[in-house]
Amino acid sequence: MVGSRLFELLLEKGYNVIGTDKKTNVWNKLLNKKTVNIDLIKYKRLDSIPKGVDMIIHLAANARVYELIKNPYLAIENIITTFNVMEFARKRNINKIIFSSSREIYGNIADNHIVSENERIVGCENTYSASKIGAEAIIHSYKSYGIDSVIIRFSNIYGMYDDSNRVIPLWIKKALKDEELIIIGKNKSLDFVHIDDAINGSLKIIDKFDLVKGEIFNIASGESVKLRFIANKIKEILKSESKILSKKNRKGETMKFRADITKAIKMLGYKPEINIERGLEKTVEWYKEFYG
Repeated sequence: MVGSRLFELLLEKGYNVIGTDKKTNVWNKLLNKKTVNIDLIKYKRLDSIPKGVDMIIHLAANARVYELIKNPYLAIENIITTFNVMEFARKRNINKIIFSSSREIYGNIADNHIVSENERIVGCENTYSASKIGAEAIIHSYKSYGIDSVIIRFSNIYGMYDDSNRVIPLWIKKALKDEELIIIGKNKSLDFVHIDDAINGSLKIIDKFDLVKGEIFNIASGESVKLRFIANKIKEILKSESKILSKKNRKGETMKFRADITKAIKMLGYKPEINIERGLEKTVEWYKEFYG
Protein backbone atom coordinates (compact mmCIF):
# COMPACT_ATOMS: atom_id res chain seq x y z
CA MET A 1 0.00 0.00 0.00
CA VAL A 2 2.32 2.78 1.22
CA GLY A 3 5.33 1.25 -0.50
CA SER A 4 3.59 1.00 -3.87
CA ARG A 5 2.37 4.59 -3.86
CA LEU A 6 5.65 6.01 -2.57
CA PHE A 7 7.54 3.96 -5.19
CA GLU A 8 5.38 5.44 -7.97
CA LEU A 9 5.83 9.04 -6.84
CA LEU A 10 9.58 8.74 -6.31
CA LEU A 11 9.95 7.44 -9.87
CA GLU A 12 7.78 10.31 -11.14
CA LYS A 13 10.08 12.75 -9.33
CA GLY A 14 13.11 11.27 -11.08
CA TYR A 15 14.63 9.27 -8.23
CA ASN A 16 16.46 6.06 -9.09
CA VAL A 17 14.52 3.55 -6.99
CA ILE A 18 14.86 -0.19 -6.38
CA GLY A 19 11.99 -1.97 -4.66
CA THR A 20 12.01 -5.18 -2.67
CA ASP A 21 8.95 -7.31 -2.08
CA LYS A 22 8.17 -10.96 -1.49
CA LYS A 23 5.05 -10.67 -3.63
CA THR A 24 4.31 -9.45 -7.13
CA ASN A 25 2.80 -5.97 -7.21
CA VAL A 26 -0.82 -6.26 -8.34
CA TRP A 27 -1.56 -2.52 -8.22
CA ASN A 28 1.04 -1.30 -10.68
CA LYS A 29 2.73 -4.05 -12.65
CA LEU A 30 5.29 -1.61 -14.07
CA LEU A 31 6.87 -1.48 -10.60
CA ASN A 32 7.71 -5.18 -10.84
CA LYS A 33 10.37 -4.36 -13.43
CA LYS A 34 12.23 -2.36 -10.77
CA THR A 35 11.57 -4.74 -7.86
CA VAL A 36 13.76 -7.50 -6.48
CA ASN A 37 11.54 -10.32 -5.22
CA ILE A 38 12.97 -11.42 -1.88
CA ASP A 39 11.79 -12.22 1.63
CA LEU A 40 13.68 -9.94 4.01
CA ILE A 41 13.64 -12.59 6.69
CA LYS A 42 16.17 -14.53 4.59
CA TYR A 43 19.26 -12.41 5.00
CA LYS A 44 21.39 -13.99 2.28
CA ARG A 45 18.75 -13.11 -0.31
CA LEU A 46 19.53 -9.43 0.24
CA ASP A 47 22.75 -9.96 -1.70
CA SER A 48 20.65 -9.89 -4.87
CA ILE A 49 19.89 -6.19 -4.37
CA PRO A 50 21.99 -4.12 -6.80
CA LYS A 51 24.83 -2.00 -5.40
CA GLY A 52 24.80 1.78 -5.36
CA VAL A 53 21.95 2.32 -2.88
CA ASP A 54 22.42 5.42 -0.70
CA MET A 55 19.16 5.40 1.31
CA ILE A 56 16.80 2.70 2.55
CA ILE A 57 13.11 3.27 3.25
CA HIS A 58 12.07 0.29 5.35
CA LEU A 59 8.29 -0.14 5.14
CA ALA A 60 8.00 -3.92 5.20
CA ALA A 61 6.19 -5.51 8.15
CA ASN A 62 3.52 -7.90 9.27
CA ALA A 63 1.15 -5.08 10.09
CA ARG A 64 -2.26 -6.43 11.06
CA VAL A 65 -2.42 -6.07 14.84
CA TYR A 66 -4.99 -8.77 15.48
CA GLU A 67 -3.13 -11.25 13.26
CA LEU A 68 -0.02 -10.75 15.37
CA ILE A 69 -2.03 -11.20 18.54
CA LYS A 70 -3.21 -14.54 17.20
CA ASN A 71 0.25 -15.51 15.91
CA PRO A 72 3.04 -13.81 17.92
CA TYR A 73 5.75 -15.30 15.70
CA LEU A 74 4.78 -12.75 13.07
CA ALA A 75 6.02 -10.10 15.49
CA ILE A 76 9.38 -11.84 15.74
CA GLU A 77 9.59 -11.71 11.94
CA ASN A 78 9.27 -7.91 12.13
CA ILE A 79 12.27 -7.79 14.46
CA ILE A 80 14.34 -10.14 12.30
CA THR A 81 13.62 -8.34 9.05
CA THR A 82 14.57 -5.00 10.60
CA PHE A 83 17.80 -6.46 11.93
CA ASN A 84 18.55 -7.92 8.49
CA VAL A 85 17.91 -4.58 6.82
CA MET A 86 20.27 -2.81 9.23
CA GLU A 87 22.97 -5.43 8.76
CA PHE A 88 22.59 -5.05 4.99
CA ALA A 89 22.98 -1.28 5.40
CA ARG A 90 26.06 -1.70 7.60
CA LYS A 91 27.80 -4.08 5.20
CA ARG A 92 26.92 -1.99 2.14
CA ASN A 93 27.93 1.28 3.86
CA ILE A 94 24.45 2.76 3.43
CA ASN A 95 24.14 5.44 6.11
CA LYS A 96 20.58 6.74 5.64
CA ILE A 97 17.52 4.83 6.89
CA ILE A 98 13.87 5.85 7.08
CA PHE A 99 11.81 3.41 9.15
CA SER A 100 8.06 2.98 9.22
CA SER A 101 6.93 2.57 12.82
CA SER A 102 3.43 2.90 14.25
CA ARG A 103 1.26 4.83 16.68
CA GLU A 104 0.59 1.39 18.24
CA ILE A 105 3.75 1.82 20.30
CA TYR A 106 1.96 4.42 22.46
CA GLY A 107 -0.69 1.95 23.57
CA ASN A 108 -3.90 3.17 25.18
CA ILE A 109 -3.62 6.76 26.33
CA ALA A 110 -6.11 8.58 28.57
CA ASP A 111 -9.15 10.20 26.95
CA ASN A 112 -8.59 13.56 25.22
CA HIS A 113 -4.82 13.19 25.45
CA ILE A 114 -2.99 14.30 22.32
CA VAL A 115 0.09 12.12 21.94
CA SER A 116 3.46 13.62 20.99
CA GLU A 117 6.67 11.86 19.96
CA ASN A 118 8.06 12.63 23.43
CA GLU A 119 5.46 10.43 25.10
CA ARG A 120 7.07 7.88 27.38
CA ILE A 121 6.42 4.44 25.91
CA VAL A 122 4.81 2.47 28.71
CA GLY A 123 1.65 1.19 27.05
CA CYS A 124 2.78 -1.77 24.96
CA GLU A 125 -0.58 -3.47 24.38
CA ASN A 126 0.22 -6.25 21.91
CA THR A 127 2.96 -8.15 20.10
CA TYR A 128 2.76 -5.86 17.08
CA SER A 129 3.53 -2.78 19.17
CA ALA A 130 6.31 -4.72 20.89
CA SER A 131 7.83 -5.55 17.49
CA LYS A 132 7.81 -1.88 16.50
CA ILE A 133 9.34 -0.77 19.80
CA GLY A 134 12.05 -3.40 19.36
CA ALA A 135 12.63 -2.43 15.75
CA GLU A 136 12.98 1.24 16.70
CA ALA A 137 15.61 0.24 19.27
CA ILE A 138 17.53 -1.70 16.62
CA ILE A 139 17.40 1.28 14.25
CA HIS A 140 18.73 3.61 16.95
CA SER A 141 21.51 1.21 17.95
CA TYR A 142 23.04 1.26 14.48
CA LYS A 143 23.99 4.87 14.94
CA SER A 144 27.13 3.36 16.46
CA TYR A 145 27.96 2.19 12.91
CA GLY A 146 27.45 5.66 11.44
CA ILE A 147 23.93 4.99 10.17
CA ASP A 148 21.56 7.93 10.54
CA SER A 149 17.82 7.37 10.73
CA VAL A 150 14.42 9.01 10.75
CA ILE A 151 11.50 7.12 12.28
CA ILE A 152 7.95 7.71 11.11
CA ARG A 153 5.11 6.74 13.44
CA PHE A 154 2.18 6.38 11.07
CA SER A 155 -1.40 6.29 12.32
CA ASN A 156 -4.11 4.22 10.61
CA ILE A 157 -3.34 4.90 6.96
CA TYR A 158 -6.21 4.28 4.57
CA GLY A 159 -6.92 4.83 0.89
CA MET A 160 -5.89 3.40 -2.47
CA TYR A 161 -3.96 0.11 -2.78
CA ASP A 162 -5.49 -1.37 0.34
CA ASP A 163 -7.57 -4.48 -0.16
CA SER A 164 -6.85 -5.91 3.28
CA ASN A 165 -9.24 -6.68 6.11
CA ARG A 166 -8.45 -3.35 7.79
CA VAL A 167 -11.61 -1.67 8.94
CA ILE A 168 -12.15 0.83 6.10
CA PRO A 169 -11.62 -1.46 3.09
CA LEU A 170 -13.47 -4.23 4.92
CA TRP A 171 -16.48 -2.00 5.54
CA ILE A 172 -16.51 -0.73 1.96
CA LYS A 173 -16.66 -4.30 0.67
CA LYS A 174 -19.41 -5.19 3.13
CA ALA A 175 -21.41 -2.01 2.52
CA LEU A 176 -21.43 -2.70 -1.21
CA LYS A 177 -23.23 -5.96 -0.37
CA ASP A 178 -25.44 -4.42 2.34
CA GLU A 179 -23.77 -6.68 4.92
CA GLU A 180 -23.39 -5.80 8.60
CA LEU A 181 -20.66 -3.36 9.62
CA ILE A 182 -19.30 -4.50 12.97
CA ILE A 183 -17.52 -2.00 15.22
CA ILE A 184 -15.05 -3.81 17.48
CA GLY A 185 -15.00 -1.57 20.54
CA LYS A 186 -17.94 0.70 21.24
CA ASN A 187 -16.88 4.39 21.16
CA LYS A 188 -13.49 3.47 19.66
CA SER A 189 -11.91 6.64 18.25
CA LEU A 190 -8.66 6.71 16.27
CA ASP A 191 -6.53 9.02 14.14
CA PHE A 192 -6.93 8.10 10.45
CA VAL A 193 -4.60 9.59 7.84
CA HIS A 194 -5.28 9.37 4.11
CA ILE A 195 -2.51 7.75 2.08
CA ASP A 196 -1.91 10.96 0.08
CA ASP A 197 -1.08 12.83 3.30
CA ALA A 198 1.04 9.96 4.62
CA ILE A 199 3.03 9.90 1.38
CA ASN A 200 3.39 13.67 1.38
CA GLY A 201 4.92 13.51 4.86
CA SER A 202 7.25 10.72 3.76
CA LEU A 203 8.45 12.67 0.72
CA LYS A 204 9.23 15.68 2.89
CA ILE A 205 11.36 13.49 5.16
CA ILE A 206 13.24 12.10 2.16
CA ASP A 207 13.89 15.60 0.79
CA LYS A 208 14.96 16.98 4.19
CA PHE A 209 16.72 13.89 5.54
CA ASP A 210 20.02 15.61 6.34
CA LEU A 211 18.20 18.34 8.28
CA VAL A 212 15.97 16.00 10.32
CA LYS A 213 18.12 12.88 10.78
CA GLY A 214 17.84 11.40 14.25
CA GLU A 215 14.25 12.60 14.63
CA ILE A 216 10.95 10.78 15.14
CA PHE A 217 7.75 12.10 13.56
CA ASN A 218 4.07 11.37 14.01
CA ILE A 219 2.55 11.35 10.53
CA ALA A 220 -1.20 11.42 11.08
CA SER A 221 -4.21 13.69 10.62
CA GLY A 222 -4.06 15.19 14.10
CA GLU A 223 -7.75 14.41 14.58
CA SER A 224 -9.53 11.53 16.28
CA VAL A 225 -12.59 10.05 14.56
CA LYS A 226 -15.09 7.59 15.98
CA LEU A 227 -15.47 4.34 14.07
CA ARG A 228 -19.23 4.79 14.14
CA PHE A 229 -18.84 8.04 12.18
CA ILE A 230 -16.76 6.21 9.56
CA ALA A 231 -19.27 3.39 9.29
CA ASN A 232 -22.13 5.86 8.80
CA LYS A 233 -20.16 7.87 6.23
CA ILE A 234 -19.37 4.76 4.18
CA LYS A 235 -23.05 3.83 4.27
CA GLU A 236 -23.99 7.33 3.14
CA ILE A 237 -21.50 7.41 0.25
CA LEU A 238 -22.58 3.99 -1.02
CA LYS A 239 -26.25 4.43 -0.19
CA SER A 240 -25.95 1.13 1.63
CA GLU A 241 -28.59 -0.60 3.75
CA SER A 242 -25.97 -2.21 6.00
CA LYS A 243 -26.75 -2.39 9.71
CA ILE A 244 -24.12 -1.14 12.16
CA LEU A 245 -23.43 -3.33 15.18
CA SER A 246 -21.01 -2.91 18.09
CA LYS A 247 -19.03 -5.59 19.87
CA LYS A 248 -16.69 -5.54 22.83
CA ASN A 249 -13.16 -4.40 22.08
CA ARG A 250 -10.65 -7.17 21.48
CA LYS A 251 -7.88 -7.54 24.01
CA GLY A 252 -4.71 -5.77 22.97
CA GLU A 253 -6.37 -3.24 20.65
CA THR A 254 -6.15 0.51 21.21
CA MET A 255 -9.46 2.27 22.00
CA LYS A 256 -8.53 5.94 21.66
CA PHE A 257 -5.73 7.80 19.89
CA ARG A 258 -5.03 11.26 18.55
CA ALA A 259 -1.58 12.28 17.36
CA ASP A 260 0.18 15.54 18.05
CA ILE A 261 1.62 16.49 14.63
CA THR A 262 3.12 19.82 15.73
CA LYS A 263 6.69 18.60 15.26
CA ALA A 264 6.05 17.43 11.69
CA ILE A 265 4.35 20.74 10.87
CA LYS A 266 7.23 22.82 12.23
CA MET A 267 10.22 20.77 11.04
CA LEU A 268 8.89 19.31 7.80
CA GLY A 269 6.23 21.73 6.66
CA TYR A 270 3.84 18.79 6.78
CA LYS A 271 0.16 19.62 6.52
CA PRO A 272 -2.57 16.99 6.16
CA GLU A 273 -4.98 18.22 3.50
CA ILE A 274 -7.57 15.43 3.20
CA ASN A 275 -10.15 15.24 5.96
CA ILE A 276 -11.93 12.00 6.77
CA GLU A 277 -15.05 12.86 4.74
CA ARG A 278 -13.13 13.56 1.53
CA GLY A 279 -10.71 10.75 2.25
CA LEU A 280 -13.49 8.19 2.46
CA GLU A 281 -15.03 9.53 -0.76
CA LYS A 282 -11.69 9.18 -2.56
CA THR A 283 -11.19 5.69 -1.15
CA VAL A 284 -14.62 4.53 -2.28
CA GLU A 285 -14.02 6.08 -5.73
CA TRP A 286 -10.75 4.18 -6.08
CA TYR A 287 -12.25 0.94 -4.83
CA LYS A 288 -15.17 1.11 -7.28
CA GLU A 289 -12.88 2.05 -10.18
CA PHE A 290 -10.32 -0.67 -9.47
CA TYR A 291 -12.85 -3.43 -8.90
CA GLY A 292 -15.50 -2.22 -11.29
